[in-house]
Amino acid sequence: MSKRLSPHLQQKIPEGAYCEKHLEPLQLFCDDDQIALCAKCLQSQEHTHHMVYGVQEAAENYRRLFREISNVLKEKLEVAKSMLADEQERMVMIQEEEQNFKEMIESEYRIMFRLMIEENEVNFQSLKQCVFNLNLREASLNQLTDFATELSKKSQEMLRRLNDLERENMNKLKESEVRLSEQICSLQSIPAELEKCGESTLALLQNARYSLERTESLLLQCLQPARIADLSLCQITGMSKMLKVLQRPITLDPKTAHPCLVLSEDLRSIRLRNVQQDVPGNPERFDFSATVLGVESFTSGRHYWEVDVGKTTKWQLGIYEDSVSRKSDLPKASADKVLLTGSLMGADFTLWVFPPLRRVFLREQMHKVGVFLDYEYGQISFYDVTKRSLIYNFSCLTFQGALRPIFSLCLPIGGTNSDSLSICLPHVSSCNVTVRPQSSLV
Repeated sequence: MSKRLSPHLQQKIPEGAYCEKHLEPLQLFCDDDQIALCAKCLQSQEHTHHMVYGVQEAAENYRRLFREISNVLKEKLEVAKSMLADEQERMVMIQEEEQNFKEMIESEYRIMFRLMIEENEVNFQSLKQCVFNLNLREASLNQLTDFATELSKKSQEMLRRLNDLERENMNKLKESEVRLSEQICSLQSIPAELEKCGESTLALLQNARYSLERTESLLLQCLQPARIADLSLCQITGMSKMLKVLQRPITLDPKTAHPCLVLSEDLRSIRLRNVQQDVPGNPERFDFSATVLGVESFTSGRHYWEVDVGKTTKWQLGIYEDSVSRKSDLPKASADKVLLTGSLMGADFTLWVFPPLRRVFLREQMHKVGVFLDYEYGQISFYDVTKRSLIYNFSCLTFQGALRPIFSLCLPIGGTNSDSLSICLPHVSSCNVTVRPQSSLV
């Protein structure tokens, strides 16, 4: 092997690079033992079954390997930088979400208390037909006071739980930020060191194993974002009994229905058809989405309705300000809607609200959604009727015109689509209770 080494390779051996034992040039490299050898060293039994290369060939192999490792580490560095930016963005978002959930909690408990007062007044109205009893009035007031105290306690408990969850998430994100910053420092320094290794052939070979060991841990490191808890774990459960009293018998307006929608005879259900039907032209008709409005139009008061969405994979519910064009989904028109969207993709069910467009959380598919509108207080709430829990609420909204319920399905893109949804009829109570008017229906 020594004889096969060309004079060109021998000239590249650094001056003074001789075997201390045999005083021969170090022209070979044992890859197993990671040491430079002379021709006489190779004749010993110690390296008989080892992989031995010429020093230049061995050095070039390691340079090639280090270049590949360096490229991988540089790619990983970019991933780490991107992930660090995401973690820092999540810190800001988690604080915004915490504030948003806090406002939702406070708003929902205010709604509960106002509806409890309303229920109390309804009970007083029913007592007028009976012999007035001061004891009953006092008991009712005491009940209202107890309810207010209980709501306050629940609200404070929920806010504390939310604060604890937010603090726990922030700690995880900060730990992830520190860990990623350290990884970025290592990923920045190692490729530079690997590039310097190529300057001296023997120096590269002597430090090859150490360099590989240093890079191995970085190559094996798994870059993962912090796993944080969803703030939706602070779910507000319980729905006011007054919602059922305020439930409206919503009907659908055929004049606004998209041509792909088929309305039931009682105007309480819609389903998709794959081919648009011939319908009379109407300026009120939607032509950009499979949407239809309710006939009822609200300009004041409190209103509640329920929709069965169990037979559709993608739907939208909400309110629509009845003052914009329905012929194109213009940006200005988007501001006149408040929507909840449900989407089932495989086994995952996702909820979105608008505006602004925000993912609420992942959960199992819902079957019945309740929509509550309080015109004077500028509030809209969406409920999971089956679990009797709040999905999301909007507060401090400003309404300037008539509001109408809006219902949408997803237009089919090829193939068939049998999605449908239906509006639930109000529950007829056996109690003969007179509820004073809450709204003006246009």
